[in-house]
Amino acid sequence: MAKVTTKLAANSKASIEPSGNKPSGKSAPKVSAKPKAKTKPPKKPKAPKPKSVKAWSEAEVTEAFTRFRRANPEPKGELEYINPYTLVVAVALSAQATDVGVNKATRNLFPLADTPQKMLALGEDRVRELIKTIGLYRNKAKNVIALSEKLLADYGGEVPRSREALETLPGVGRKTANVVLNMAFGEPTIAVDTHLFRVGNRTGLAPGKNPLEVELGLERMIPAEFKRQAHHWLILHGRYTCIARKPLCERCIVADLCRWPEKTV
Repeated sequence: MAKVTTKLAANSKASIEPSGNKPSGKSAPKVSAKPKAKTKPPKKPKAPKPKSVKAWSEAEVTEAFTRFRRANPEPKGELEYINPYTLVVAVALSAQATDVGVNKATRNLFPLADTPQKMLALGEDRVRELIKTIGLYRNKAKNVIALSEKLLADYGGEVPRSREALETLPGVGRKTANVVLNMAFGEPTIAVDTHLFRVGNRTGLAPGKNPLEVELGLERMIPAEFKRQAHHWLILHGRYTCIARKPLCERCIVADLCRWPEKTV
């Protein structure tokens, strides 16, 4: 009886094991899924081209500057100076600074040094101390001393009357040269600062990608009778009326001529 039981148990064990070869222990290779086709991102819609601004006519330009002259017959720059030399220094100091801030500093500086000789005698350290309320005062003090040295070495201590010569002075660029030529020597130059650049582009009077383009555009279109005061009128207009964030269109004397599409009157 015992032998029969053992045989049955052996047969039962055999029936549980799967038939065929024994497993090798290695898993079957996975079938890789087909890569998904790359979908192209949707094309961005092209920005509409800005509408071209209608150029000002000669009659409109004349009318605009006639109004500026009527409102302010003798416009003046707001930088304080004593002579051509102190004007060069003041304009050089005004880069990335306000006229009010520059005037505050030069009221202490110019009584002590109103010539290149006196400025060199004062020395860079003292100049730096006197103008330290102005942005970039360290570099500007170096330029004031350097331009004073160059004026003495190359121009006999006198401020030259040409743009090319002025631009050789340390810290003096085209804008500064134009201011000096206009204010010190009465030349009909146009100095394009931040305010004038904004007015030229916003109004459509002289659009340009850079200050030089705006300057040349204004020189071409402004009648000779207005040209000497033109940059003063436009700078003051940009500083007090056609301001950067919220232009005061309601008080603008050329609002009807302005081409700005967002003007409020």
